[in-house]
Amino acid sequence: MKFYSTNNNAPLATLEKAVVKGLAEDRGLYMPERIKQLPQEFFDTIQDKTFQEIAFAVADAFFGEDVPADDLRRIVDDTLQFDCPVVPVKDNIYALELFHGPTLAFKDVGARFMARLLQYFIKKENEGQQVNVLVATSGDTGSAVANGFLGVEGIHVYVLYPKGKVSPIQECQFTTLGQNITAVEVDGVFDDCQRLVKSAFMDDELCRHMRLTSANSINVARFLPQAFYYFWAYAQLKKRGLTDIVVCVPSGNFGNICAGLFAKRMGLPIRHFIAANNANSVFFEYLQSGDYVPRASVQTIANAMDVGDPSNFARIYDLYGKSHAAIIADISGCTYTDAQIAETIRRTYVDTRYLCDPHGACGMRALEEYMSMVNAQSVNAQVGVFLETAHPAKFKDTVEPIIGTYVAIPARLAAFMQGTKQSVPMTAEFTDFKTFLMSR
Repeated sequence: MKFYSTNNNAPLATLEKAVVKGLAEDRGLYMPERIKQLPQEFFDTIQDKTFQEIAFAVADAFFGEDVPADDLRRIVDDTLQFDCPVVPVKDNIYALELFHGPTLAFKDVGARFMARLLQYFIKKENEGQQVNVLVATSGDTGSAVANGFLGVEGIHVYVLYPKGKVSPIQECQFTTLGQNITAVEVDGVFDDCQRLVKSAFMDDELCRHMRLTSANSINVARFLPQAFYYFWAYAQLKKRGLTDIVVCVPSGNFGNICAGLFAKRMGLPIRHFIAANNANSVFFEYLQSGDYVPRASVQTIANAMDVGDPSNFARIYDLYGKSHAAIIADISGCTYTDAQIAETIRRTYVDTRYLCDPHGACGMRALEEYMSMVNAQSVNAQVGVFLETAHPAKFKDTVEPIIGTYVAIPARLAAFMQGTKQSVPMTAEFTDFKTFLMSR
C-alpha cells in the first residue's frame, strides 16, 4: 500500500519509507491511500476471536501488502503479550484498561508494534546503518517507546521531554534505562519538544549525517496499531450482548482517537466518539467554531494531554475531507479544569471504588455527561466506554491527596524507580539540538 502526505505536496511513499522516515518531505503526516472495509462475517463472529486474531486482521488491512503474513503475525503476537480488558465501572459505563503492558500505558501497543516493524525493515535491508528514533513526550509516550525499543539492535532512541512537566515516575521510566536510549531534558513545554523533532526531519544536513525517524503518533506504525484495542473492546462488549456503543477518548496529540476513527471507517460499529480534553482545548474550540487555532499548551494534572497544537488534527481533518460538518457528526468534545478532573477522580472512587488516573477521569466525566443526555432522550440506552490510558499509580502524587488514601505501586513500575537518572539538558533552540545530534 502507498501512503500520501496530508499536505499533498510530497511523493507517494511505500510503507517502509513511511515507517522509516516518519514525516513526509512537505512536513505532512502520512495517510494510507485507502482504508479497507473488513467483511461483515468478521464482525458477525468477532466475539469468538482472540485479541491476537482480531489484531492480525486489522494489521493485515494496512500492512499485509508489504509484510508477509507469517512475519506480520509474529509482530502482532509479540506486541500483544498482555490484555486490554473492558471493565464495568457503573451502569452502562465501562473502562477499556490500556495499562496492562510493560510501562502501564496505552502507548505500549503502538510502541511495541512499531519497534518490531522497524526492526523487520532494518533486517530486510541489512544495510548496517543505525536508525535514530526521535520521540517527543508529554508523559507516557517516552516510557512506552523507550521500553519498546530497549536493546533493539540497529536502533538508537532519543526521548525529548519538557523539564519539570512529567511526573517523577514517568521520568524514571525513560531516564534510567541507558543502553540505546538517550533522554533529552528540554527547557520548555511539550510543543517545543515536538517542534524540535519535526525540525530535525526537515534539516537536510542533519538527515545526511544520520538516519532519522519518529516514534510519536505522527508515525503510521505507531498510531495505526492503536486501532487493535477498539475492535477488541467491541468484541468483549458484544460477548456481553452490548453493541450500541459510544467511545470516549482522553485526547492530547489525538493519535489515539484518530486510530479509533480509522477503525470506524473499517466498519467497526461505534455510534459516536467523544474527545475529552483538559484545559488544552484547541480541538474542543474547533468543534464549536470550525476554526483551528493552535496555541501554547498549559500545564495540568493530566499532563500527557498538555498539547496546544495536536499533530494528528491534520489526519482527522484529511480523513473527513476537511469538512467541519462531517467531523462534528462523528465526534463531540469537552474540556475540563484540574478541579473538575480531581472531583471526578474522587467521586468515581467513592461511588464505585474504581480509581481513574487524571486522563481517564477526563474520559469518565465526559462520558457520564454525554450518556446522561442521550439516554434521557432515547428509549434504548447506549453503552459507553472510556479509555483508561495509564495506571493511576503513575500519578500517585496527584491521585493520593485527592482520594485520601495510599495508591500501591505495581512491582514492574517500582523497578524503574530504582535506577539512576541519566539525561542531557537542552534548550528549546533547534540550533542547540542539531549541534548535539551532529556530534553523535
